[in-house]
Amino acid sequence: MIGTSPQAHKCRCTPNENWWKNGIIYQVYPRSFKDSNNDGNGDLAGVIDKLPYLKSTGVDCVWLSPIMKSPQVDAGYDISDYYAIDKMYGNMNDFKELIGKAHELGLKIMLDFVPNHTSDQHRWFKESEKGNAKFKDFYVWRNAKKKGSPPNNWLSVFGGSAWQWSKKRKQFYLHQFAKEQPDLNFRNPAVRDEMKKVLVYYLDLGVDAFRIDAVKFLFEDEQFRDEPRSSDPNATPASHAYLDHIYTNNLPETFALLSEWRQLVDEYSETQGGPSRILVSEVYDDLYNTLQYYGTPERIGVHFTFNFFFITNLKQDISRAHDIARIVYTWQNALPAGKVTNWVIGNHDNHRVPTRLGAKNIDGFNMLLLLLPGVAVTYNGEEFGQDDGDVPFEQGKDPAAKDRATFNLLSRDFERTPMQWDDSTNAGFNEGAKPWLPMMLLF
Repeated sequence: MIGTSPQAHKCRCTPNENWWKNGIIYQVYPRSFKDSNNDGNGDLAGVIDKLPYLKSTGVDCVWLSPIMKSPQVDAGYDISDYYAIDKMYGNMNDFKELIGKAHELGLKIMLDFVPNHTSDQHRWFKESEKGNAKFKDFYVWRNAKKKGSPPNNWLSVFGGSAWQWSKKRKQFYLHQFAKEQPDLNFRNPAVRDEMKKVLVYYLDLGVDAFRIDAVKFLFEDEQFRDEPRSSDPNATPASHAYLDHIYTNNLPETFALLSEWRQLVDEYSETQGGPSRILVSEVYDDLYNTLQYYGTPERIGVHFTFNFFFITNLKQDISRAHDIARIVYTWQNALPAGKVTNWVIGNHDNHRVPTRLGAKNIDGFNMLLLLLPGVAVTYNGEEFGQDDGDVPFEQGKDPAAKDRATFNLLSRDFERTPMQWDDSTNAGFNEGAKPWLPMMLLF
């Protein structure tokens, strides 16, 4: 499928090839955006209904958080079928209609691409767990140590061991997130081929961009060595921060795989014509590791990697103007030559701007986002200063926050509460059905 080398590859897209370089990307969290059928869950029909509104705001691209078929253990990031739309949101015809109407309005569509892991309900995993020869090595399986202990000390992002015992297969499988999210084995060429097929399928549907989820976790150390203790003195032994993830994050093989995907997407744009299609990586890491995803002169990378430093490095009542300036200058000075910068002030994984940085500052940060050079990335509701919602522990959904003692610290439910459209019933999210997460009281 891929004929040219990453070193020699150059995209020759002509029509509208630079649409993204100074664009505004608007993240839609579909379950919380607009509920068209009053069942408590947002859906694709609701997004379609609001496309004219999105166009009126001046955004260029609508980024959809996961909409593929899923048991919804982790908000759709546990995919059980890459080729089906979850019935909560509609069906594939609805998605095709959304793409068509967005394009009619001059809007691009970005889709969440979740390659690191699937759901444990995916057919691939079920067959792999059975030991089916075709799928046996689709996931990362290891034998137990003596006395049945896990293969090594690796930890899940959600806490605890990253290994889960399978009674069926009599082995452990790796899950760097929830135990229902087994990691795919990208050292298997068949897995790499399958994920390329997924990309091509959605490119053929008209998707313009992909946000690659959890990209730094794609490969693991082949020797499965224990990871050393981190320098964080406050980390508890079960927390992900307790270890320095030198054997599970940012491995060289990850960058080689991204080069293949970038080449695939660029070649698709060249052969099919139309606007250039783009890849964006999601990486929470230090500056050096984050910028590696842009690639090097010898190795092509993604079009851009999200710049989360306004999220991770600013604190309400502590940060000052010079802290903002330091983030801007540090990023710009470190950015590889010829690469496009970007700025993110919020998303579905972090508290909303008014909560995190103060309600009085929302207009200032929105202005900053739009005035800085490069790509602006915003989250639904930020345009009018929507705050975090109030979600009691009993109504929480986030698998990262199942412990009452740490719920308020770890839960991402607060920033995922439904969109507040107006002052009608349920803030215009729907016509009165109980929303999947509580509405904010002061809408």
